[in-house]
Amino acid sequence: MTGRGLSPPERFDRLVGELIDRPGVSYGKDEPGAANRFGSNALKVGGKIFAMLVRDSLVVKLPRRRVDELVDAGEGIRFDPRGGRPMTQWLVLDPASKLGWLPLAAEAMQFVAP
Repeated sequence: MTGRGLSPPERFDRLVGELIDRPGVSYGKDEPGAANRFGSNALKVGGKIFAMLVRDSLVVKLPRRRVDELVDAGEGIRFDPRGGRPMTQWLVLDPASKLGWLPLAAEAMQFVAP
């Protein structure tokens, strides 16, 4: 799954399609009352968010050390939802990154899985 030529929402929809049938995985938009709350456009495992689309960027939850590695390698930045307090375990993947969305999301899923 490369997603080349697709818009970020289309790529995320494809990612959801790849992961939704795995045990314990759910998609926020499919949950009752999810329309406008945090996580409404997020993949979850065991009720915990592991990947989401925010402002057309893939955001994943990974161990802090892994996020540090990816940031240092120029693959993305730490997620800062409110401005001023970046979250140490969340990565916003750079749109120019060559990293695949599926492997990164699968890594995130393994990290947060119960």
